[in-house]
Amino acid sequence: MTTEQQLDAWIDAHFDEEVSFLQELVRVPTDTPPGNNTPHAERTADLLAAMGLNAEKHTVPADEVQAAGLQSITNLIVRRPYGPGKTIALNAHGDVVPPGEGWTHDPYGGEIADGKIYGRATAVSKCDIASFTFAIRALESLGAKLAGGVELHVTYDEEYGGEVGPDWLLKKGLTKPDLMIAAGFSYQVVVAHNGCLQLEVTVHGDMAHAAIPDSGTDALQGATHILNALYALNADYLKVSSSVEGINHPYLNVGQISGGTNTNVIPGKVVLRIDRRMIPEEDPAEVEASLRRTIEQAAASFQPPRGGRELKVDVRRILLARAMKPLPGNQPLVQAIQKHGLAVFGEKIPAVGTPLYTDVRLYVERGIPGVIYGAGPRTVRESNAKRADEHLVLEDLRRATKVIARTLHELLSRPA
Repeated sequence: MTTEQQLDAWIDAHFDEEVSFLQELVRVPTDTPPGNNTPHAERTADLLAAMGLNAEKHTVPADEVQAAGLQSITNLIVRRPYGPGKTIALNAHGDVVPPGEGWTHDPYGGEIADGKIYGRATAVSKCDIASFTFAIRALESLGAKLAGGVELHVTYDEEYGGEVGPDWLLKKGLTKPDLMIAAGFSYQVVVAHNGCLQLEVTVHGDMAHAAIPDSGTDALQGATHILNALYALNADYLKVSSSVEGINHPYLNVGQISGGTNTNVIPGKVVLRIDRRMIPEEDPAEVEASLRRTIEQAAASFQPPRGGRELKVDVRRILLARAMKPLPGNQPLVQAIQKHGLAVFGEKIPAVGTPLYTDVRLYVERGIPGVIYGAGPRTVRESNAKRADEHLVLEDLRRATKVIARTLHELLSRPA
């Protein structure tokens, strides 16, 4: 029996245990917002300890967590040193967006039906806490001499930008791996991704009684004027193409709008939250400056009622996630994953870019070559990730675990 067959056999023999582990991870909510994630970290650490994988608990100070808009975060590091050599980090995040409406399965149930497991984060990315964990266990089941080591990073700030997740661990010097693999999708190895700029735009008008609307300045009408100017930019973005396969063009979305006092009151303040996806070729500073100019010009062109107060607009950056660009040192990761992906899945694994943004950029920005690969479907749409009835095909979980275990063994093998 080859080494690869031994790894596969161990994963097959322990797959029911892996699925049960994933179910336990799904059953502890980590909705972000509000971002109370320490209970999940504590539960995850207990489950890992029961498997002989002791996790360091790195609790982020409350003031830093609250400044990031969250409630509690404890990041985990499991260190498995095997000998002199390179350290490979495996990063998966436990925080998730709230489930929302429209579910036909319990979003925290981890229910299994028709060969799929349902629940929030089954596809992104509690599944990869499971696949990475069991890949490490399979590797260690060989009892082989290895060069280097593996670290499992379970972090809890991917949804809000990573500043108190992996970024915090890296800034504190708590980890400095040589290579890394971040949670992703099984059928692709991702080598680049979009950046993301998020702005909060507060539009100030002049609140008034609805019976005499011309006695005030309607902030919602002003915000609508600004929205039209922002959405018009998407037509221009369609003309800009990325050279990275899998990434098309920039785009802008307004994901949240809030404001007003009551139904019978002219709104005096409206707040917009803008999400601008940036292709790797774009300069974030130029993108932000352009958006601010568009907002400023739209606000200046809004006509308030005669004698009414002019709009006042405040713009605040709430997130800047830079694009991930491939580093030359990522080739051993790419080649190993493609090789074993072909063997396990029976189809070629493309190396592409993705329009998402992830925590892997935080490692890459520090010169740590990384890729994105893990348990999941061919596309985000297929998995219902961040939508109702998010799910994962269990065979994809099994096969992704095998690919990761084989990849770790190849990269850490020591000559006899």
